[in-house]
Amino acid sequence: MSHALYVFDLDGTLIDGDCASLWNTFLVKKGIVKTPKFIETERAMMAQYEKGEMNMEDYLSFTLAPITTILADRIDTLVDEFVVADILPKVFPEALTLINQLKRDKKPLLIISASVTFIVKKVASKLGIDQCIGIDLQMKENCYSNQISGIPSYREGKIQRLKDWVKINDVHFNEMHFYTDSINDLPLCLYANHTYLINPCIQLSEQKKHYDQWKVYKWGKVI
Repeated sequence: MSHALYVFDLDGTLIDGDCASLWNTFLVKKGIVKTPKFIETERAMMAQYEKGEMNMEDYLSFTLAPITTILADRIDTLVDEFVVADILPKVFPEALTLINQLKRDKKPLLIISASVTFIVKKVASKLGIDQCIGIDLQMKENCYSNQISGIPSYREGKIQRLKDWVKINDVHFNEMHFYTDSINDLPLCLYANHTYLINPCIQLSEQKKHYDQWKVYKWGKVI
């Protein structure tokens, strides 16, 4: 009997946007971030991400610096507001349909994202997915720092984090289904038994020609 694990990227896959970028814009709107050209610099870094060339340590060091003196409890409250206001309206309807069907079929689901864990957990919970992996941060004096703790769930790191999660949670499966949009997830695409590309970026689309078994889906953009 097949025991399948279903794994989802988050940004650009389940939602029409990127949690990290949307969070940064939210912080600016709330007046929490006042750094000149903050969004301009962040967007330049994200352009590198889209090419598969971004240094995650540099990105987090810059974008998280403004919140490192705010208590984690306050940040978590802000994330609750942010998810409801800015993330849930951007969830692809097809993603919800798929998640709900898999839950009815009692399939194990996991989100693994290169966004920070304090955001990923909140989004996963709202989507009805109990298990998730994000980039963990070091804590300093009850605040989230801008320094990574452990292996970041980014590029090849997603595979190691997945393996660690399977071992820690004693999860057993004999095939893995993986959904993503990004070239940064190519290592996990190749690791999975079944790969599904959701509105894939150009670089990932170009990889598709080498892997005929990959399926491509054009999920509707959220207006």
